[in-house]
Amino acid sequence: MKARKLLALGLTAIIGATMMAGCGGGGGSTTSQSSDGSSASGTYAFVAKDVQNPYMQKVYDGFEKACKEIGAEPLYKGPEAATPEKQIEIINQLVAQNVAGIAIAANDADALQPALTEAMDAGIKVISLDSAVNKDSRQTHIQQADPEKIGRGLIQAAYEMVDGNGGIAVLSATAQATNQNLWIEWMKKELEENPEKYANTPLIKVAYGDDDPTKSTSETQALLTDSSIKVIIAPTTVGMLAAGKVLQDKQSDVKLTGLGLPSEMAPFIEDGTCPWMYLWNPVDIGYLSGYTMDALVKGTITGDVGGSFNAGDLGEKKITEAADGGTEVMLGDPFKFDTENIAEWKEVY
Repeated sequence: MKARKLLALGLTAIIGATMMAGCGGGGGSTTSQSSDGSSASGTYAFVAKDVQNPYMQKVYDGFEKACKEIGAEPLYKGPEAATPEKQIEIINQLVAQNVAGIAIAANDADALQPALTEAMDAGIKVISLDSAVNKDSRQTHIQQADPEKIGRGLIQAAYEMVDGNGGIAVLSATAQATNQNLWIEWMKKELEENPEKYANTPLIKVAYGDDDPTKSTSETQALLTDSSIKVIIAPTTVGMLAAGKVLQDKQSDVKLTGLGLPSEMAPFIEDGTCPWMYLWNPVDIGYLSGYTMDALVKGTITGDVGGSFNAGDLGEKKITEAADGGTEVMLGDPFKFDTENIAEWKEVY
């Protein structure tokens, strides 16, 4: 197998990854404990955006794997719907439970601050992943890939798919999602800084499907009523799958690109609905989060710039400055999936 990596601000490559089974549960959240019940490092809680999101479940697979290697007890929590209010309730529960650490994919960068501040004041280590909380609400953030490369690269892909002639629409997650909003900012910068190149590929609309399959479907259907839109960018796995189904069902000529799971998007890549798409390994995001949490709990790092630690199979990782003035740990570059490699990787995750 050969991988073609993302270079500079262009996007190209496949990914190597392993995945463990997803976790389930009942009620408004789910929980999962290590198989042997060990908790030498304490309990490390993972708070998803919502428990219905397959991407979040795969991120937790990696988090759980890391916890088992470390000797910590993993705990999976998340609301049924992607709202900050429900995440706040979960954080308060975890503080009362006195977990050792909280890793959270935020539904709102700022709304969680009071609850997470209380957690840190209680001695609980806090990191964000996927979608960051603000810099005052965490020790550090796990950054999946360079936001500039993601945003600019998705616009470049859309431009290529329509041969530089056709409007672009974005189907995002929630309007408060920090990661999607940052990527969209870079999309807009790419367009604004290259007006001649993108003269015939304007950004027509940004729609929000709230990472809900039903709403993402209806938003895609609404986008298709505008005949000037020729390509949709969905920087969210839920939006990608929903948009792919709508475009396929309607046999639409509108193209699709974005950030999708190979296992879900293979049919749409194979039939040309989505010529190509991008993603990092979500399992690795969770795995890196688990090792980062352990390094914080054990005092190997404090979350300050310059700290370094061993992240298991991912090797040595360093803490660097983040765009928001806080700190982050970078996983790596995004990867490209197309007809040449999707058959291999749809079986992986």
